Amino acid sequence: MTRAVAVVLLVAFVLVVFSLMRRGWRARQGRQGDLPAPATSADLGPVLVGAEGMYVVTTSAGDWLDRVAVHGLGVRTAGTLTVHPGGVLIARRGADDLVIPASDLESVTTTSGMAGKFVERDGLLVLTWQLGPRRVDTGFRVRRAGEQEGLIEALLTLPGVRRREAPGGVPDAEPIPGASTTDDTTDPSRTNPTDPTNGTRGPSA
Repeated sequence: MTRAVAVVLLVAFVLVVFSLMRRGWRARQGRQGDLPAPATSADLGPVLVGAEGMYVVTTSAGDWLDRVAVHGLGVRTAGTLTVHPGGVLIARRGADDLVIPASDLESVTTTSGMAGKFVERDGLLVLTWQLGPRRVDTGFRVRRAGEQEGLIEALLTLPGVRRREAPGGVPDAEPIPGASTTDDTTDPSRTNPTDPTNGTRGPSA
């Protein structure tokens, strides 16, 4: 096989791979067509605390491999996360800002990885919230590690927001069959039994 033929075959293979990836992304967008666009601006009140870092991804709640592909929520970008009395604002560079109203926020936890982004233990901040008909998880990587706990403390002052433990750092897409939760401090009215991020308001895993 000549070098020219090898190059042509390699280029053809790369094109096929990208075509399949594009098709898969479009199919994912079609499956997520029921998701409304999140708010990009709102009067949330004064800033309680904020931190620079990276917006990592938004996924289906509890399944940190199921990336949300619509409304630019699957695009990783630098940004700033601020906590306000009325909710959370993630100001993103090169993408629309993301507003999470306090009434939609459910819980906060930490983990080491989401959708292909892996860092040290508890290096990602994860917010669970309601977007239209679905519960989703949004991950944010704080640039300065010491600022993450301040964000968590401010988030826990918002009504209804609690801290959860993520078992093993990165949960499976589905819970282990037969597994049960013995923590009686979890609020059953806000808990999804299929969500492996369920836990307590104590220190994160």
